[in-house]
Order: sequence, then C-alpha cells, then structure tokens
Amino acid sequence: MKPGAFEYVAPESLEAALAVLTDRGEDASILSGGQSLLPLLNMRLARPEVLLDINRLGELATWEVTGDEVRVGALVRAARLERDAEVLATLPVLPEAISHIGHPQIRNRTTVGGNVAHADPSSELPGVLAALDGSVELRSQSGTRTLSWDEFFVSVFTTAREPEELVIGVRFPLLRGWDVRFTEMARRHGDFPIVALTVAVQEDGGVLTGLRAAATGVADRPVRLTEVEQAATGRSLDDAVIADLAGLARDAVDPQPDGAGSAEYRKHLVGTLLSRVLAPELGRSAA
Repeated sequence: MKPGAFEYVAPESLEAALAVLTDRGEDASILSGGQSLLPLLNMRLARPEVLLDINRLGELATWEVTGDEVRVGALVRAARLERDAEVLATLPVLPEAISHIGHPQIRNRTTVGGNVAHADPSSELPGVLAALDGSVELRSQSGTRTLSWDEFFVSVFTTAREPEELVIGVRFPLLRGWDVRFTEMARRHGDFPIVALTVAVQEDGGVLTGLRAAATGVADRPVRLTEVEQAATGRSLDDAVIADLAGLARDAVDPQPDGAGSAEYRKHLVGTLLSRVLAPELGRSAA
C-alpha cells in the first residue's frame, strides 16, 4: 500500500520545527528514523495532514558523556551509540540493549529519541531508561521541560508529550558502583522481545545493598519491579534468594496474552530472566 496524501515539511532549524508544531501539532506526525512511522503510513494506520521531517536538525544528533549521565540527542542513530567506545566503557548496558533492536540495517536508521517517543511497550530502551531512573527532554516555543521516565510513558504508544512539543533528548543516568545488565527473550534475534529485563545490582561483600529491575513486554508501559527491589536489599545472593526473587517477579506483573505468548508464559519469563541475570553473582550460569 501507499500512504495517504500529506503535506511534507523539512525545516532547517529547531526553531522552525517548533513553529510547525505550534501551528499544526495536532495534525502532524514527526519523522526521525521512520522505522515505525513509515510502515504505519504505508498501511494507512497513520494519516497525518502534515509530515514533519526533523532529519536536518543536526543539533539533535549529538551525545555527551558526563560524570553523571549519558545525554543523547533525539536524532542520534542507535548504531552510532552501539559502536561508541566511550559509551561502551561508561554505560555498557546501553549498547547491549541497543544490539537487540532489530537488525543492523534497522539500527542504522532508528533514532534514540524516536524509539523512546514511540513508546512501544515491548521496546528495549524504555526499560533501560526505567531501571536507570532516566528522563526525557521536550521543547516547545514556550520553553523546555524534562520529564522522568515514569511521567513520560503513559500507555501503549502514548506519552505525555504535548502536540506542540518535540522530544529533543534522552538522559541515561550513570549508576556509580552498580552493575547494570540487560537480557531479553525473543522468538528470533531482531524480533521485538516477548519480555525484556534491565537489572542493576549493588552489593557489598556478597550482600545486596541495592537492586533495580525494570521490565518491558509485560504491561502497557515499562514497569519497575518494586516488590523485588525491596525484598532483595540486605540479603545474601544464593540459590534460595534468587528463587524467592524470581517468584516475586512473576507475581509482580500482570501481562496480557497476545500472539507472542500467554500471560502465564510472560510471567514465567520474567522470573526466569531475573534468575539468569542474577546468577553471575554466584559465579555460574542459571539453568
């Protein structure tokens, strides 16, 4: 199929793009990488009056590693972060999660801002953002505001972005002294995960002093497994504790069944993935 008719606008500056959103935001779709939007246009599931192409806004295509965070401009291609040596050394969970997004050809076009703004409930990066307590920057002609991940993600493909706003950056905080890990289960490499899990571990002498766990694929938005996090603190990580935390993780989610699997299967995967990602603390691999 081919998309319906629309007006195509490709501004040369951020100010010009924001002016378009101020005037036409309710009727506009924003094109960055296009990996999700273009199929929706071709199937006419999305029929905007205006297609706002922001790919000429070079100021949104940079990233910066500071002592506190990795701040990524909305137009940074996923593949560039995946291959960046400084990001790999500073926040290795980010390139690891990115490596699971589609295939190399997809990652060459996918943008970090577009991936997050699309708010697919199974996507990898929103889960990483949740585990790190990250945030999203939005700008309009009225100014800039920053929303925490929990404020930004509302539901399936729905965020708190207003029609006149543009996502301009994503902030991934650095958890100094934490070991942050990512794992997922998909039918095939490159498919959307059935369940994805980002886990941050802080321990001292074999005792957990902190745990963060965020899942995608189990709700209409990324979720933090707060019951698991609270139950883990102060415990020595052994087989029995891992089994207990895995059981709590399964009970903490209430996924909906779909073509990828039943609700019980997704619940089972959450516990299994948590067990596997925690197992290296014991110097072995979980079954």
